[in-house]
Amino acid sequence: MTRYLKGMALAGMSSAMALVGSAASAVEIEYWQYFFDARVTAMEQLIENFEAANPDITVKMTHFPYADYRTKVAAAIPAGEGPDVVQLFYGWLNDYVAADLIQPLPAETFPASQIDEDFFPMVQAMKDGDQYWALPTAVRSLALFYNERLLDEAGVEPPTTFDEMMTAAKAMTKRDGAGNITQVGMTAGMTAQDHHWWREGLIRQFGGEPYLDDYQTVNYNSDAGLQALEFYASLFSGDDAVSAIGFMDEPQAAFKAGRAGFHIDGSFRIGSLDKTRGLKWGVTELPATAEGARSNYSSYWVNAITTKAEGEKYDAAVKFMEYVTSDEAMQIWLDVVGELPAKPSVGLTEANANNETYGPFIRGLAYANTTKFANESGQRQLMVEMVERMTLEGMSAADSLAIAAEAEQKILDDYYK
Repeated sequence: MTRYLKGMALAGMSSAMALVGSAASAVEIEYWQYFFDARVTAMEQLIENFEAANPDITVKMTHFPYADYRTKVAAAIPAGEGPDVVQLFYGWLNDYVAADLIQPLPAETFPASQIDEDFFPMVQAMKDGDQYWALPTAVRSLALFYNERLLDEAGVEPPTTFDEMMTAAKAMTKRDGAGNITQVGMTAGMTAQDHHWWREGLIRQFGGEPYLDDYQTVNYNSDAGLQALEFYASLFSGDDAVSAIGFMDEPQAAFKAGRAGFHIDGSFRIGSLDKTRGLKWGVTELPATAEGARSNYSSYWVNAITTKAEGEKYDAAVKFMEYVTSDEAMQIWLDVVGELPAKPSVGLTEANANNETYGPFIRGLAYANTTKFANESGQRQLMVEMVERMTLEGMSAADSLAIAAEAEQKILDDYYK
């Protein structure tokens, strides 16, 4: 009996020591992203799956409003605080590298040649020589969302060309007795996705090229650039305007409220639209020219390992990066958020490519271009000001375009010199 009790005690001690050892070997890492409800939901699911497969690693997620996000990241990491794995917009990569906020992905785990083969080509903007700094779970393209109820009321169909889009938008535009627009046929605003549509979509469709020399030289102060800007301005200027800059403050807000017939946006908008009660919507590819010319814009958010991650936290961060860039994670992200898988092996499956909702975005990747930004927020603001000079000051499209091109070239020169 005594030997039995001693054995039980030793077994208990062994179990306790095992628990202590397990606790000692456990590691917690932090993951940061900006707040977008569908993204948070998707990441919660990914973290749950990852922790189940890696019980010795805990991932703590923190998110901030978009407006505060970059400031929070820039302050935390140099102080040795904040994320071990961080989400960033691809256009911010140069800033994060220059500020020593992130470190390259380990080549033995993420060989560049394998990434080049497995991922969509636009991801190579994250590569420097033979190493990658970051990788996405998903990529984005643009498409034309439409309000099914407003189309039915106006007796029009989802368009395939510019002419069809403008005709349908006019049919859905409503005004009050004073001539003020109360319902837009199409949203407009460079603060949203329209600056991408104008750069990589319209300019190319009108026969131009927005930049030269690997995006180091502005090239849109041209006949094609002017035609693209004049077409865009026709949405909100003149007696036949189908939109108004600033209508309901934000373009996506007008569409979600059922006050806009068409809205150009990214695939990331799908998750929030699905949760909008009473809104019946559909999506189609961006319209082509009468000659059939198509162009699109592709972007993405990436995950990177920060310079804060060291030792066992670094090892755990590498494992987490492996999972969030896996095929399984990409399919979950597509299902929950609506953003497109970053690998053709997931995105171009028959089920996904022909999906009624995702298909237009996935097909758009075939003719999409990715802008390499030196300063994404600064370059976007120049497009906002370009339109403001036309709408608020009455400046001609040609003059406002020239000012924007000169100012953007200065941003590029200052960065690349």
